[in-house]
Amino acid sequence: MSTPARKRLMRDFKRLQQDPPAGISGAPQDNNITLWNAVIFGPDDTPWDGGTFKLSLQFTEDYPNKPPTVRFVSRMFHPNIYADGSICLDILQNQWSPIYDVAAILTSIQSLLCDPNPNSPANSEAARMFSENKREYNRRVREVVEQSWTAD
Repeated sequence: MSTPARKRLMRDFKRLQQDPPAGISGAPQDNNITLWNAVIFGPDDTPWDGGTFKLSLQFTEDYPNKPPTVRFVSRMFHPNIYADGSICLDILQNQWSPIYDVAAILTSIQSLLCDPNPNSPANSEAARMFSENKREYNRRVREVVEQSWTAD
């Protein structure tokens, strides 16, 4: 079955393989183009540096007109990431546009890691710490980074 959504996902996958953005990889799970696994590496020279964070992306037949459901599988400590791994990011909600492809989604999430929006917190403890105690926040982030190496 070849729907517009599936054709678009194949194109996204091909582009991601041919021209991958730095620190990002993703691919559909076996035999299911609508369910992807992705990995984002923490950006260099940030508290996230060295981290390897796993995500899942679930697309519907409405893609690219509707955004995928994206969540972190890795444990995270971040102002805009909920305890269940779901992500509070405008382009995944009300600012979605069909021009975004998988690479753009993952790149946006990667830049959100170092540039959180504490005014729209999904994790109020992380948001408060980010605003009031950057040293402690960075220490907690480093813990998450180290856990990302050992998590299966």
